[in-house]
Amino acid sequence: MAESAAIAATAAPRSVYVYGVVHARRVLPPGRTGVGEHPAPLRTLRAGELAAVVSDAPAGLRAKRRDLLAHQELSLALAADGPVLPMRFGMVAPDEEMVRRQLESSHGDCLAALHRVDGRVEMNLKAVPAQGDLRSLVREDPEVARLRTAARRTPGYETSLRLGEAVARGLTRRATATAAAVLAELSEVADERVAGPEVPGCVLNASFLLAREELRRFRDVVERLAAEHGGHVELRLTGPLPCYSFVEPAWAC
Repeated sequence: MAESAAIAATAAPRSVYVYGVVHARRVLPPGRTGVGEHPAPLRTLRAGELAAVVSDAPAGLRAKRRDLLAHQELSLALAADGPVLPMRFGMVAPDEEMVRRQLESSHGDCLAALHRVDGRVEMNLKAVPAQGDLRSLVREDPEVARLRTAARRTPGYETSLRLGEAVARGLTRRATATAAAVLAELSEVADERVAGPEVPGCVLNASFLLAREELRRFRDVVERLAAEHGGHVELRLTGPLPCYSFVEPAWAC
């Protein structure tokens, strides 16, 4: 009985951690490892013209900085060698067969998505209201001007509170309008753009898909816009990133 239990345990399917989907002909970058305290070797699971980059799933996986960085670095390394459909951190399938079935069922969508991101990168831009140049806000915003005058005439907690709230609203309105103009201009440089989730304090969170050869031009445009509109909005650019925002609907466990 004990021997039978041991055999059954040995034969039990192993869960796999999925890093991304690539063309079946891709060779994994040498020396790369995955997530976990003791990372398991990387391998590919093939189905037709596709392959999933996987490793055995580590036990007790948590979103630790070490593993988040390992996942991100591998995604970047894969993207540097060719198109990849990167998975978000923590994508675990119950077994290899599930991964292969998913590859087969979404085969056409995945091939189309790989073609879509081939030679392209993702850049993320966030915009927050600039806190300087309050004098111009007083000139531009009648509510702020009125409450500023009231606070000077009748100093106190309530008038200061209302003035502070009006200033915050004014800064946000101004930054939102400026961010819309920035978004329109950057969209002319990129192939595609998608809105990201709302981020507290940000008036804009958008990701752009662009050709690698356009990366320098895109950064130059962001730098110019940041200089032109620095009194109204602060621009924060991140990337290049794996193309998470432009491929996820095509494949998931």
